[in-house]
Amino acid sequence: MDTWLEIDRGSEVEARAALAAACGATRWVAAMLARRPFGSREALLRVARAEWMALTPEDWREAFAHHPEIGDVTSLRDRFPATHRLSTREQAGVDGASEEVLNRLAEGNRRYRQRFGYTFIVCATGKSAGEMLRLLEARVDNDPAVEIAVAAEEQAKITALRLQRAV
Repeated sequence: MDTWLEIDRGSEVEARAALAAACGATRWVAAMLARRPFGSREALLRVARAEWMALTPEDWREAFAHHPEIGDVTSLRDRFPATHRLSTREQAGVDGASEEVLNRLAEGNRRYRQRFGYTFIVCATGKSAGEMLRLLEARVDNDPAVEIAVAAEEQAKITALRLQRAV
């Protein structure tokens, strides 16, 4: 069943689970539940983006906390049981990455978290480990106000992709 149909026609428990798998912000999930039914995938995606952008940076950081660090594929299953399958598929670009790239990703993630206080968020779908590393290295020196907006936009892309996937 398509995700939007599950959200529209499923029980509140089923809809909540599907929405939470797409985005970990509690207030976003509640707002989306209050707005259903959507009637179409397009309406779901439009409302999802509007509700996401209406949230506060604290809500955004809550959603970011539901993501593993890029390249941290070994802890996906243990630390992120509700979304590890999605994250593993999204981070497929790190499969086969060199040890050097993986080490640089780990160091970049550490520097990023130290600077901003949250996980580096990038829509990883279709990106290689090298591309993600370049984005991480380019963004780690951003002004914090700029970076939270960039990360929020990346989360919006991730959420849209997750909502479009069949469950």
